[in-house]
Amino acid sequence: MADLVRLGCRAGDVVMVHASLRKIGTVEGGAAGVLRAIHESIGPEGTMLMVLGARDDHAWVNDRPEEQRPTLLIDAEPFDPLVTPADPEVGILAEVFRQQKDTIVNDHPEARFGARGAIAGALLRDPPWNDYFGPGSPLSRLVEADGKVLRLGADGDTTTLLHLAEYEANLPHKRRLRRHRLLRLSTGPEIRVVDALDDMNGIVDIEGEDYFVSILRGFLDADLGTRGTVGNAAAELLPAKKLLEFAIRWMEANLAVSKPPQDT
Repeated sequence: MADLVRLGCRAGDVVMVHASLRKIGTVEGGAAGVLRAIHESIGPEGTMLMVLGARDDHAWVNDRPEEQRPTLLIDAEPFDPLVTPADPEVGILAEVFRQQKDTIVNDHPEARFGARGAIAGALLRDPPWNDYFGPGSPLSRLVEADGKVLRLGADGDTTTLLHLAEYEANLPHKRRLRRHRLLRLSTGPEIRVVDALDDMNGIVDIEGEDYFVSILRGFLDADLGTRGTVGNAAAELLPAKKLLEFAIRWMEANLAVSKPPQDT
């Protein structure tokens, strides 16, 4: 907890967490101990937010032609917001957070978030079905709540808030995608279609490194966030509104001249 306080976490903060347990190193209590330390640093009046995603062993179906997808999903495990494990790619901390008794989750198969604390319900309320990282999403509500992004050893391309900037940036071309998902509803399994900007391959084609990495580095180099160490991990605490504004400006300056997106 002391490392988090030195980084700038304060009572009442609303923080979106991205963390690598491996990079943090040994912590008493493991993943639960890390979550407890964050909770203690922001107090009961604070709120934690994490992107959970959902394990999807049939994700490959969405690489097939749309007319084939309903048939290919017949044997899929339906998404259940309260049961389906978090996406393994977001890390074990997200799955431990999902299972904790005070965590609430939203019911979106592509943009499932978990939250705990004073404004958890407000952050997760009525997420948009399509364009699920855009206006009205938990990301936009994080910004409205004057929240922060807490990164603990997370990879440079792991800053989910930047997807909101993709929606808000004024750009001539933005790649979109359509996914089919099998959901477990009260009436039984049902296939639903989700339309959104491409959050897997980027909204444009650009040479060089992942543009999320470039944006994060530029923001930190401009001394707009706080850097430190938590455990053994390099850590950053980033004000969400400033990060969003910086990312929009960066995208409009650097992505507007990129190649129009090609089908992937």
